[in-house]
Amino acid sequence: MAGHTGPIAVAVSGGGDSLALMHLLRVFAKAQKLKPPIVLTVDHGLRKSSAVDARQVAAWAKQAGLKAHVLAWRGSKPGRGVEAAAREARYRLMGAWLVKHKIAALFVGHTQDDQAETFLLRLARGSGLDGLAAMRPQAPWPVPDFPELGVARPLLGLRRDSLRAYLERLGQAWLDDPMNDDAAFDRVKIRKAQAVLAEAGLSSARIAAAALHLARARESLEIVTEAVLARAARTWGAGALLDPAVLAAAPREVGLRALASLLMAVGRQPYRPRFDSLERLFDRIVAGDLRGGATLHGCHIRPRAKKEKDFAPFSLVLQPESPRKTRGSMVPAV
Repeated sequence: MAGHTGPIAVAVSGGGDSLALMHLLRVFAKAQKLKPPIVLTVDHGLRKSSAVDARQVAAWAKQAGLKAHVLAWRGSKPGRGVEAAAREARYRLMGAWLVKHKIAALFVGHTQDDQAETFLLRLARGSGLDGLAAMRPQAPWPVPDFPELGVARPLLGLRRDSLRAYLERLGQAWLDDPMNDDAAFDRVKIRKAQAVLAEAGLSSARIAAAALHLARARESLEIVTEAVLARAARTWGAGALLDPAVLAAAPREVGLRALASLLMAVGRQPYRPRFDSLERLFDRIVAGDLRGGATLHGCHIRPRAKKEKDFAPFSLVLQPESPRKTRGSMVPAV
């Protein structure tokens, strides 16, 4: 948390992790003679009790001497992909609030357990090195349209149990979200499986340590990837031109990373595409098998017209796809 001298905002769901972070930031701000943290909580409307829970968070913040703001996700909710949609809604609501109030970073309560769960989730989904590498203590905003914002995760080295023990010493209650026990959600399935993994020696601490090792490898590859991108790609309007020969000549992992970075930049996506989809597109590009083009991660990729060869003997164009309609509206609650 060192180095943060401006106003502090913290996301609090009411669970033990985020409430512990709220209290830790309160103590930190007082010790550093900073303004108290501002609490942001989201009423997602996915349960009948969500509004009551949000008001409870605001009441706990007030008891701690902190200001709290409840933000509500209005409108219809998706029938599928609820986890991802709710996450994006939360970050869009909080991002808009932060921009309006000129606060550059949001503190979130991700723990060592979350680090391990994320690793296992991404492993199950077939992620490559970037997906499996550890969450960063400081990271860009996880949804598009907020390039000036960042996320701070000061609790990544702490276990969930230790944070709840801290709350018990404070006499602070917390909320247990019933969705955390709903086996319909992938993260809940992973969480329930971790007890079995721990018996086999795969504790949360060891899984998180493996993710940190991969994070160091990621940092090294990022440097090499930037060098390849400098030779292989060029900005072209709202998109980019790509020399597939340079991409093909790079080591495969570096080439995949370079292609993923381009897709993220052009498609304005905060995360890389799924690794299996990325590999299929990469193989088609290297084999010269795009023909009529392809789409992935909000991008349309196609060969450039033969008469337009000012970048490379054969180049590809990456352009943003037409924007899709979003479901639900996100507005602050009073």
